[in-house]
Amino acid sequence: MTYELKRISTAGITEAIAKAQLYRSLNEPEEAESICRDILAIEPRHQLALRTLGLALTDQFMGGSFDGDREAEQCFQQLDDRYEQLYYAGIAYERRAKAQLRAGQPPYAVLPLFEHAMRSFEGAETIRPAGNDDAILRWNRCARLLQTSSYVWEQELAPFDKQDTPPT
Repeated sequence: MTYELKRISTAGITEAIAKAQLYRSLNEPEEAESICRDILAIEPRHQLALRTLGLALTDQFMGGSFDGDREAEQCFQQLDDRYEQLYYAGIAYERRAKAQLRAGQPPYAVLPLFEHAMRSFEGAETIRPAGNDDAILRWNRCARLLQTSSYVWEQELAPFDKQDTPPT
């Protein structure tokens, strides 16, 4: 069965954004995602809707499922502010790395995602608005996680045996 989606009014965008943010805070990212898609259907470059949609998609990075990672990146790339592009790209990489850790991926396999997040946060830090230390706070969180001794961040390679031969 096919249902045609109804369009919201332009006058309702402000209230719709508030609802999307509320649903995110209630840990209902699918609801926030749906609302943002309704807003973007009538105003495709709405900055707050793009940012909220990207965050709602990254909120759904659970276990081994990362269906929204590319779309979240695309949302953040459409943000007009370069600081926000970098900062939210860092958030996406950090959240994907943490989700993969929760899914049981070995830490050394997700290390590149954390490093990419940290590079994004460093880029955002260099152009951050005065008094905005969010990128520094996120970078520090990643650094502390990478310093956690409960994770092995380097891959332990099997020892090379004398009988082993190099690939041909």
